[in-house]
Amino acid sequence: ESADITEREKLALRFAERMATDHHSMDDAFFEGLRMEFTDPEIFELGMITGQFIGYGRLISILDLEDPEQPA
Repeated sequence: ESADITEREKLALRFAERMATDHHSMDDAFFEGLRMEFTDPEIFELGMITGQFIGYGRLISILDLEDPEQPA
């Protein structure tokens, strides 16, 4: 909440966090708030991109492709 980003960006991050951790809590009230800043196509695109990154991260994890010993 204290990051130096716009309210719109903060809302997008809250969307992504809830998609990743508690998507069942995304009720009508949450989407009403989203629609105050985003159009329906933007919400769909945000959901698709977020879902792809969540899925990609999980795939990397289950295939054990994360190597914390490897230098950046």
